[in-house]
Amino acid sequence: MHDVAKPKTLDQTQVKRLRRWIRPALYTLVAVLGISGLVFSKMAAMLMVVTIVSALMIWFGLIAFRRFRSGRTTSGAVFTVLAIFLLLIDVKAFQFRAMAAAGAKMAPPATTVTSAVVREEDWAPRLSAVGSVSAVQGAVLSTDLAGTVAQVNFASGGEAKRGDVLVKLVASQEEADFELARNDLARARDLATRKVISKAELDAAESKFKQKEGVVQHKEVRAPFDGQLGIRQVNVGQMIKEGQQVVALTALDPVYVDFALPQQELSKLSTGLDIVVRSDAIPGREFKGKLTAMNSTVDNVTRNVTLQATLENPDHALRPGMFAKVEVELPEKHKALVVPGSAISYAPFGDSVFVIETKKDPKTGKESQSIRQQFVKVGEARGDFVSIAEGLKGNETIVSTGAFKLRNGMPVTINNDLAPKPQMNPKPVDS
Repeated sequence: MHDVAKPKTLDQTQVKRLRRWIRPALYTLVAVLGISGLVFSKMAAMLMVVTIVSALMIWFGLIAFRRFRSGRTTSGAVFTVLAIFLLLIDVKAFQFRAMAAAGAKMAPPATTVTSAVVREEDWAPRLSAVGSVSAVQGAVLSTDLAGTVAQVNFASGGEAKRGDVLVKLVASQEEADFELARNDLARARDLATRKVISKAELDAAESKFKQKEGVVQHKEVRAPFDGQLGIRQVNVGQMIKEGQQVVALTALDPVYVDFALPQQELSKLSTGLDIVVRSDAIPGREFKGKLTAMNSTVDNVTRNVTLQATLENPDHALRPGMFAKVEVELPEKHKALVVPGSAISYAPFGDSVFVIETKKDPKTGKESQSIRQQFVKVGEARGDFVSIAEGLKGNETIVSTGAFKLRNGMPVTINNDLAPKPQMNPKPVDS
């Protein structure tokens, strides 16, 4: 008895037909989507990948379904696991896409900064040097003769006027001889008037008087000029030698400042130029004066020329021997773009500032402020300001403080309520 072949069902026929075209179609789809993902943007590439994964998931699901129907449960389970794995990848891809879209819409919060406007000013070029303060008049007073100190008529650190007797030595014998010589001179003048003595005898009496007067005067130490006294070095009753130092006397108004500049600057210098002097001993204060003297020679070792300036010093703030920073102002002036020194971000690869720009959103019309890093060439510094040789324009708005924490393109808001006030002559508070 022959077996009669059973006709195939409609479902099996359709599956067989599907097998003929579904595999080439899926391969073609994968190839097309993969090439499109390479050509288009990252977002399009992600979309292509999601589509490919979804197609593979459906394909593996169909294969698993067929395997289970044909009784091949092991391979059906494998394709089922693969389909579930692709489903999880698809879900995660959609989550990442949603997170990326949300992140693109989120804008970072604006950073609060202080601002300053780039100003154009006339700056006179200056030559800088270091020097020291010296007295216009100063001397250490000493005695001409040996003797015992009878009087000390000054206090250490006091003031003295020209001609004041500061120290007097014991001179009783000398004063007695002086009185005798004065009396002899008076008698000699009287006798000379009556033609009793000769002119030679009168001259001898006058010479003796002057000699005795000089001896008495040399027993005194007098102030040769007005000035401030130092610390006394003798006491009453002390036996002192000839030439022993008594006290220092210094005239403190005006004072000199001695300094030197390279020979290359000699052609720019002339007496009468304005100078500015600062000292670390008196922070925040500057003294103005004039260049009054130039040495006639150049030092053959350092190739510097020695200069001297004169300063008014009515309150005696400057003292001889003080270290001084000197700036000589040259007569010609030039335009300079000036910004606060705190706005400069110094780096080995170049100095920069952050320029604040206002941008308008084309969709909403809302204005916002952002920063643009601009590299600059820094020039001379004066006080809290520096000049900019290249990189900026006048009236541009820049970030004045906190530039180290900023990045190019960051959104910012301006708040100058607590902004520091830069000064050309800063006066820092003592800490």
